[in-house]
Amino acid sequence: MNYTYPQNIARFYDTIYHQVRDSVDNDYFLNEILKVQGKVLEAGVGTGRLFMNALNHGADIYGIDISARMLEILYKKLPADEHFRISRQNIVDFSLEPEFDLIIAPFRVLMHLTEKEDQLSALDTVSRHLQSKGRFLFDVFVPDPAQLVAGRKNQLDFEGEYAPGKKVRRIVSTSPDLINQLIHVSFHMEWEEDGEWKHDDWTFPMRFYFRYELEHLLGRSRFESYEIYGDYKGSRLDRNSKEFVVICTMK
Repeated sequence: MNYTYPQNIARFYDTIYHQVRDSVDNDYFLNEILKVQGKVLEAGVGTGRLFMNALNHGADIYGIDISARMLEILYKKLPADEHFRISRQNIVDFSLEPEFDLIIAPFRVLMHLTEKEDQLSALDTVSRHLQSKGRFLFDVFVPDPAQLVAGRKNQLDFEGEYAPGKKVRRIVSTSPDLINQLIHVSFHMEWEEDGEWKHDDWTFPMRFYFRYELEHLLGRSRFESYEIYGDYKGSRLDRNSKEFVVICTMK
């Protein structure tokens, strides 16, 4: 897994996802973090969309991410004396001293693990960093078979201002690899700068999971128990569920 994030994808990340994602999962993860008295780790911390909110609410939170470009943006948000909270590491094999009461991997982090060995290694590494009764929370989307087969072709999924009077837009295409359970996602970014339109492109694979595949993976882990919900409100899984929200608990 090598998600370095192109410079301009990282540059506009906050502009896009604070608008399209915060209302979906921000309150859920913040509430779970604030329930914890001890240390929290966010794996896949990125530019700090969730991390900064939690830190500003007084959480003792730390973060890891594989992307140097995403972390550069987060470091600029943090006071120098708080930089110790962040490190460039991979969820597959990270190593930190504290044992955490909660580890979260929000917004599809595990979907970036395309190989079974990495998935199992990530679960093992996370479990080794948790205290007794510690929890691991992550989410992946429920696959829609019709959309997987059809894919998306040059769909505008965001348009807004990244600075006063300067627009940015993102156009998305997807194509499936059903045998390998991969979605190949292509982002085409366009933005106004220096009196002209500029652009950048990025294509990457994401691994989609089915319910019982998740259960088999978790059954091979060191977690004592797990629960899978259908949304961020704790609803039971049903035919209308769009999310797998997973809570794993240590002995």
